[in-house]
Formats: sequence, structure tokens, C-alpha cells
Amino acid sequence: MTALEQQAAHTDAGDAAPRQSFLRRHLVWIVIGSIVALTLAYVIISRLASDPDERVLSPGNPAPAGAMAVAEILRTQGVDVSEPGSFEEALAMLDAKDGTATLLLYDRNGYLGDEQLRRLRGAAGRTVVVSPARRTLRALDSGGLRNAGVVPEGKGVLEPGCEVDDPRIAGNVSVKKGQLYTGDGNICYRVETGGGLYAAAGNGRVVVLGSPDLLSNDLLDDRGNAALALRTLGTSPDLVWYLPGLGDVPPDRNPATLDELAPPWVAFLGPWLLLIAVLAVLWRGRRLGPLVFEPLPVVVKAAETAEGRARLYQDSRALDRAAANLHAGTAVRLARVFRLGPEAGIGALVDAVSRKTGRPPVEVRNIFDHRPDSQSGLVQWAQTLEQLEQEASAR
Repeated sequence: MTALEQQAAHTDAGDAAPRQSFLRRHLVWIVIGSIVALTLAYVIISRLASDPDERVLSPGNPAPAGAMAVAEILRTQGVDVSEPGSFEEALAMLDAKDGTATLLLYDRNGYLGDEQLRRLRGAAGRTVVVSPARRTLRALDSGGLRNAGVVPEGKGVLEPGCEVDDPRIAGNVSVKKGQLYTGDGNICYRVETGGGLYAAAGNGRVVVLGSPDLLSNDLLDDRGNAALALRTLGTSPDLVWYLPGLGDVPPDRNPATLDELAPPWVAFLGPWLLLIAVLAVLWRGRRLGPLVFEPLPVVVKAAETAEGRARLYQDSRALDRAAANLHAGTAVRLARVFRLGPEAGIGALVDAVSRKTGRPPVEVRNIFDHRPDSQSGLVQWAQTLEQLEQEASAR
């Protein structure tokens, strides 16, 4: 081996030794970092690969708020459950069935307009709407049905109380919360207020379910919820399960402007209130004067700090806090005069002051323990403390 080869081999060995030493010292952290990186990569990839359906009452949502269970049961019983992604798709599915399909509509945010609701109602053989608002009921021509409040707290189990086949056969149902309806149709699951959780109008062509709990995975197996859901949605071989989204909002439904939302009196009082606010800003701003710029750091004298704090106590009428500060300051200064240690109590200080001034200990103790109840009393007590301190400090 030549000298050049020996030198190269020596250099390689020297470079490898620090690398091996580094790996030995940081092996544990390298392993932990690799595990964390692989875990994060797995979570990110799995999250991107699968977009879970988390919509309330969605037939693809297996969570408690979803409705996958009732949708799968309906499919096993021969019902073709379709889930359109838009209003146009839902209307096309209903038109394809020539008015024989059942429409399940849950427009929880009120995205659809009146014309859209009327077109859906006309294309469906039967419309089952969940927790509809007043406008939705009116647009669906629901036979005079109207909102009648909410299910009272503590009324989790309701009895049918009517002769409609589906609720009567299903029996009692269980809900956590829901809306009540009343009107000219058949009202079931009534409460004391008169409204019911189930309403049917137009010879059963429009059915109102007042709570998503009746179809949710969470309560489907509780009491007669499953029976009511299956009988209500399984009357025809085709079910269009429609959950409107933000993209279904009609273009002519513009959001309300501020002028439309504001009460009428704002048009009259608004300009005056704005003028008063501007005048108040000018008044309060001018009284403080212009800003003064000082080079940093700024040195503030102790006397100015004490005076500023005293003015704050005076403005807030903090008599107790001011009296406590005066008492503590006098006690510290007198203890320093008589060279009393930090462990000395008020009794030792009173005895020392009494011996020096010739005043009775009771009088000195009363001066220290006094707490004024007015600003004038605070000034007089402060003067008394100052006089006592001068007598005790005199040589």
C-alpha cells in the first residue's frame, strides 16, 4: 500500500469515528423522531384519503348525529335510497320517478327558497320534512301546519295519542329535544302545550318530524323510534334523501343589508348620535393636550410617583389603602430609627416610641391602630403620625 492510500484510509477511518459516535449518542432521539414523523405522515395521509361525512342526519354519517343506520336498514328492505348533491340533482331524481318517490328534506339552515320548495313538493309523491321553519312549512303548502314551540325539558318520552297508523303502530318515541307543530292536520305525540312532534297534512303527502333524534343513529334503537322512521320513510320503493347545502341558495336571495336589519328609528337618531360621538372625542382629546415625546429611558422622581399614587387613592376614595400605606411607612421608618429587627412586632415598636416621647403606651397604640373614615380624618391622622415620628426621631 502506498503512502497516499494509507493516508486516504486513515482519513476515512477518522471521518467514520465521529459519525458512529454521534449515532450512538443520539440513537434514542433519532428513533423517537422517526416514529413521530411516521405517525404524523400516516394521520395526514389517512385524513386526506378519506373525507368523513359529519353532516347531521346524513345517510353516510356513522356518528351519533348521523343517520347511516336507518338508511342501511331501508336498503336491506328493498328501498332505493338516493342522496343528491344539489337541488337540480334532487329535482331530477324526483322527476325520474314520475311523482312516486318519497322525499326526505332536512334544510336545517334554511338554504332553499320558496320556489325551490314548491318545485320539490310538486315532484315528490310524499314529502317528509324534519324540523322545518315557518317559511318552509308555508312554501310546502303543508295544510296550515305551523310551529308551536319546543319539546319541554324533561319530556324525553312521548306517546302517540292519535289514530294515524304509523305513530300508533310505532308507539312511544324518545327524543332529547325537538320542535312542536300544530294546525289542521293530524297531530301526534302531543304535549301539554297542544303542539305535537309528528304532523301529517294533505292526506299524508306532507309529514313533519319535529326532531332529528327520531332518525339519528344515537336514538334509533330507543323505544319506537326505529319503527316510526322505517314506516314513515319506507312507504315507497324510492327515497330521495336531500340535505341542502350552501350551493343550493338561489341567486335572487341576497342577504339583508344593514338598512334592512336596522330599526326605523336609526335613520333619525343615527346621524345625531354620530355627531355627538365626534364632539365627545374632540372634547376629551383636546383637554389632554398634544403628545410630548421624551427620549428613553425616562427618569421619574420618587416624589412624583408618590404624588401620583396619592392622587389615584384620592380619586378612587381608597381610604383603607391609603391609611394602610401610611401606617406601614411610619412603622418601617420608626423601626429603623430604634434599630428594631424585622421580627419585632407592633408591641415592641409602641414601647420604644413611648419611652422616647414620654407618651403613654395606650396613646401611642391608639394612634397606630386608628383608621380614619373620611378624607379630612385621613389628613389629620397623617399629620398626627408625622408629629409622632418627628418626636421619636428627635435627638
